[in-house]
Amino acid sequence: MPRRPRTFLPNVPVHIVQRGASHEAVFFDDEDYKAYAGWMKEAAQTYDIAIHAFVLMTNHIHILLTAQNPENVGKFMQHIGRRYVPFINHKYGRSGSLWEGRYKSNLVQSERYFLAVMRYIELNPVRASMVEQAAQYRWSSFRHNSGLKPLSFITPHPIFTALGSNIESRNQYYLSMFEHKQNTQEINTIRNAWQRGRPLA
Repeated sequence: MPRRPRTFLPNVPVHIVQRGASHEAVFFDDEDYKAYAGWMKEAAQTYDIAIHAFVLMTNHIHILLTAQNPENVGKFMQHIGRRYVPFINHKYGRSGSLWEGRYKSNLVQSERYFLAVMRYIELNPVRASMVEQAAQYRWSSFRHNSGLKPLSFITPHPIFTALGSNIESRNQYYLSMFEHKQNTQEINTIRNAWQRGRPLA
């Protein structure tokens, strides 16, 4: 069956998911997470990518980003992969592919779903029972977006900046969005969209 061609649009957010081969781990210690985050930052600067949210889980990653040039989305992911995979293979004496085929992606064209996807991404560690609260997980954008710990490579989307008149009010409003669990229907809608490459519109 032929692969469905990817469709990216200028300045339209994209939700990217990449999983480890056979659902195996892709991060093994803090140095690995830091290395990936560093190359993610480098790739964003190189290809003019705005990263709005991310989470690095043990065996997969989620990134919500926007690109002015749609062709740069693939280049962004290649930039990270061409550095991270050799790093892991050399460090742990392994060989071959680290990731499960191509990364999955879908457009997030709806303003309503943009914030929902941010929550979906940053609540991953909570749903996986790794932590009780999103703020307890170190390898995500939640601490930045809620004002707890700034990250230099996160760029707020206009939908996020519209949450308040200043950064403090935006962070506080965003933090309040995590007081309740995300509903199951919303989770399933977002999951089905990235698994099938279908836009959230």
